[in-house]
Amino acid sequence: MRSLLRFLVRNYAFLLFLLLEAVSLVMVFSYNSFQRSRFLNSANFVTAGLYNTTSSVLQYFELAKVNEQLAEENAYLRTQIESFDAEGQMLPETSVLAQQITDTTFVFRSAKIINNSTNKQQNYITLDKGVKDGIQPDQGILAPNGVVGVVTSVSNSYAAGLSLLNPRWSISAKLKNSGYYGSLHWNGENYRQADLQEIPIHVNLAIGDTIVTSGYSSIFPEGLLIGTIFSFDQPQGENYYNITVQLAVDFKTIRHVHVIENITKQELTDLEEKVVDGAGTN
Repeated sequence: MRSLLRFLVRNYAFLLFLLLEAVSLVMVFSYNSFQRSRFLNSANFVTAGLYNTTSSVLQYFELAKVNEQLAEENAYLRTQIESFDAEGQMLPETSVLAQQITDTTFVFRSAKIINNSTNKQQNYITLDKGVKDGIQPDQGILAPNGVVGVVTSVSNSYAAGLSLLNPRWSISAKLKNSGYYGSLHWNGENYRQADLQEIPIHVNLAIGDTIVTSGYSSIFPEGLLIGTIFSFDQPQGENYYNITVQLAVDFKTIRHVHVIENITKQELTDLEEKVVDGAGTN
């Protein structure tokens, strides 16, 4: 304690300077919007850079798993090629993913996850692509085996977004076999499961039924895999099931994703806004 007091007395002028400097910087960033925005942009850039470096080191030790995943994707796509007839027409049983790849309404861009959380109440994802790569807010994020999340903010070189493991975001989902749709929402507990709501109790359900995107949004195409029914029950006196969905994506292992752009999104948004605005006029 005596040594600490001696150090403080000997260096009090320098320590006082540091304290006043810190206070002045806080005041500058708090009361000047331009300086505050420049500071936040710089901080985000440095943080994203650190995430990118850390991710590169981790990726080196995951090369074997990544190669296996890429091999599985190549095998899957080769299978889809066989689903076309000699005239280049898609056969009736071709999967939805192959249809979306050939659908010019949606553009798929590859990206790598450089930061991802699964153990928080609100989980986020950071990607190594940004505005210069064509990434914009409100674009969907898709892993090879299912839906991941949505982009919410972008910088020139990076993008961040909400994953399915975030209660702030829900996705329109439907039963693949019957077409009944509802809202899929994470309950903040198990990172491998989410709740599907608003499915009427007269609908026939079974464990293992496939849950896919409904297509009732401008973010995701219809029919992308979300998961399968893990369990369900019928609450007494209620009109809807309680449904637990086993998510197709293991959020602790994903590394490579695709970001989905709907090139007609703005046209759809403008049209819907006109309908809403016109509904209030006579």
